[in-house]
Amino acid sequence: MAQVGRWALVVGLVLLYGCAPDEDADPSASAPTATAPPFTVASSTPAGSTVSTGPVGRAERATVTRVVDGDTLEVRLADGRVERLRLVGINAPEDGECLSAAATRALAALVVAGPVRLVRDVSDRDIYDRLLRHVLVDGVSVGETLVAAGLALSRAYPPDTGRQVVLDAAQAEAEAAGLGLWSPDACGPASRAAVGLGRVRADPPGDESQTPNQEWIEVVNTGPTPVDLTGWGVKDESASHRFAFPDGFRLRAGAVVRIHTGCGSASATDLFWCVSGSAVWNNDGDTAFLTDTRGNVADQRPV
Repeated sequence: MAQVGRWALVVGLVLLYGCAPDEDADPSASAPTATAPPFTVASSTPAGSTVSTGPVGRAERATVTRVVDGDTLEVRLADGRVERLRLVGINAPEDGECLSAAATRALAALVVAGPVRLVRDVSDRDIYDRLLRHVLVDGVSVGETLVAAGLALSRAYPPDTGRQVVLDAAQAEAEAAGLGLWSPDACGPASRAAVGLGRVRADPPGDESQTPNQEWIEVVNTGPTPVDLTGWGVKDESASHRFAFPDGFRLRAGAVVRIHTGCGSASATDLFWCVSGSAVWNNDGDTAFLTDTRGNVADQRPV
């Protein structure tokens, strides 16, 4: 394959996938047998982009048999076994979320050309019995490419963090360039409401899983008029923590609403996520996202 720079690849991904409405996705496009797109994957690893091989230190050859979503594949190993595989160190939008279909199509396009190489970090499998691997095409990390295109988040899942510094850097570049998820209108016209994230209490004293309402985040309306937050939401970097504002909830001009992790009775000033048995915000580092009715990131902050 012809060699191309990382940013040429990123631009190709964004032009092809980042602007297309997810609802127009061709269901067959997730199959790795789809026609190859008009860009190529670099045939050598760019400077500073070598993959940490972890304690195993050996890449295993495999063939992709199916693209499940933006961070999950099914692969056939050299011994003939077919395994489900989760890419290490990233988190793509979940099914039905903004740009989820775009991330899936982009991943399919990246692996369509032929065999891939799998590199273990530390863990062999996750709690769902999926293989955990970095996936390379011609020496280039597929996960890093998706993050650099703004189609996935860099997400640390200790102890498999051998490549997280590189993934974090790729995300910082995507954010600065406003690519993919980091574009204010990635999912359609952005809301003009003056609503954003306020204070957050991510690590209260004690075990917040036992006192979940001591963990909270605030949403603030700094504008001069009330805002109907029906369809708005708050989420973290994980695949599971999603809060949706109640239908008809209106945040008064200049008002603040506090969203508690636990359960309780909703009011104009306090809402409840009702997560049980765990905290929402990762004390080792996390990001809070406020999303508008279309799924655009209206505000974000590290917590």
